Amino acid sequence: MKDNFSTQAAGYARFRPNYPPALINYLANLPLAKQAVWDCGTGNGQVAVQLANYFDEVFATDISAKQLREAPAHARIRYAVEAGEQCSAPDDAFDLIVVAQAIHWFDFDRFYAEVRRVLRPGGVLAVVGYGLLQTDSTAMNDIIRRFYTEIVGPFWDPERRYLDEAYRTIPFPFEETGTPEFSIQYRWSMDDLLGYLSTWSAVQHYQRQKAADPLALIEAALRRAQGDRMEIAIHFPVHLRVGKL
Repeated sequence: MKDNFSTQAAGYARFRPNYPPALINYLANLPLAKQAVWDCGTGNGQVAVQLANYFDEVFATDISAKQLREAPAHARIRYAVEAGEQCSAPDDAFDLIVVAQAIHWFDFDRFYAEVRRVLRPGGVLAVVGYGLLQTDSTAMNDIIRRFYTEIVGPFWDPERRYLDEAYRTIPFPFEETGTPEFSIQYRWSMDDLLGYLSTWSAVQHYQRQKAADPLALIEAALRRAQGDRMEIAIHFPVHLRVGKL
């Protein structure tokens, strides 16, 4: 599992989108029991905190200690610095395993071996992610798409393609069930949008390799496209796959 997000942990916690309550409610009600859930690749604990409203125990892990330091404390959440491929939990420990915006970084075979070990009979694995955002401005969307594919495109890790392919091409050797469609909706200021774009791993790679901020190449164009509007409508498509043992 790669760690691409420790260096911008504070920005990640501030700007990364949260999943809608309807999605969390859907995930939480997939298993019959709600004793324990593993939020694998929790980052700053966004999903873990929401799952704590439903489960007696939430085990939230990430390989980034810096990310976990940004996670809020909660009586029902236990955080641990661990890779998804090597879970410290005992066998048959969880009713539900959630991986949000992280599975594309995993060694699939090793992680799925752990899933089979720690998931209880009848338990559920839910893989969640979100794709490239869309705004309510065609001009902005064109700028962001060019930024994504051309300016920082060469700096994405190869694993990013799994998100571009809506997680349909990841190995998923489980009994899969159909899922509803979900999306993430926001109204952001331009500073919110730029803050979010700054958390992209490709932006971080660009900055390290070129010693320059690629956002400087598009900020003026984005602000011109924004015009005099204070807020921008933002939409993220949610990718979701659900499987049972």
